[in-house]
Amino acid sequence: MKTNGGGTLQRLKARIYELYEGDSDAAHRFRYGLLGIDFLTILFLVVSTFYYGSALMEALDVVFGLYLLADYAARLWIAKKKPAFFIHPLNLADLVAMLSFLAPILGENFAFLRGLRVLRLLRSYRLQNKLRHDFPYFKRNEEVILSATNMFIFIFVMTEAVFVTQVGVNPNVRHFLDAMYFTITTLTTTGFGDITLQGQTGRLLSILIMVFGVSLFLRLVQTIFRPSKVKYPCPQCGLSQHERDAVHCKHCGTVLNIPNEGDV
Repeated sequence: MKTNGGGTLQRLKARIYELYEGDSDAAHRFRYGLLGIDFLTILFLVVSTFYYGSALMEALDVVFGLYLLADYAARLWIAKKKPAFFIHPLNLADLVAMLSFLAPILGENFAFLRGLRVLRLLRSYRLQNKLRHDFPYFKRNEEVILSATNMFIFIFVMTEAVFVTQVGVNPNVRHFLDAMYFTITTLTTTGFGDITLQGQTGRLLSILIMVFGVSLFLRLVQTIFRPSKVKYPCPQCGLSQHERDAVHCKHCGTVLNIPNEGDV
């Protein structure tokens, strides 16, 4: 019986590993499904701000938290190097997001950290490879898309931070849209002044949005408007990015033969 039980666990573990790390169609569908749930989670976080404090929202918080717990536990189970798994930044972000969803059980609220959950799959190396393969548009514009994703994550996390720290304290911040309005006006240095954050925490958040947000915003603008490049390693020096119409490597002068977009 022990052998059968152990064999069943091993088969289950192998199956879960294939879904998370494999290259089969089922594995790709599974990971796209996880990505869809992550987007649903983000949508829930926005909608829940309009019903802040309701018993239903707190119950749904726990439901999403249990989903994250199951996902985290499954990936930990199949991890070959568990110490490395624990200290990986993306897994730490997952852990923080999971605890923030389960926080209502303890009577606390760290909702602004939940936005870190979207970082896990959107920055997944395997998912990026799949997107390159499935969507030529993603491959051609990968750097712009990832820069925009980083920008979105920052805005979302900062908006949640503004909302959670100011709701119930600041009469001008009543829901997610108020918090996002402040975040965007601060990020773009427009600063209309009709909404200002209160307290030392509010001032600190404003500083973080201005310092880090403007840097990310300028990076995104630079990525969008600078000449587009393709990833094509030079066979001589290894330089990985070149202009689309480059004939020679700008570093070593080696003749390049960059394929057309349809062939890449």
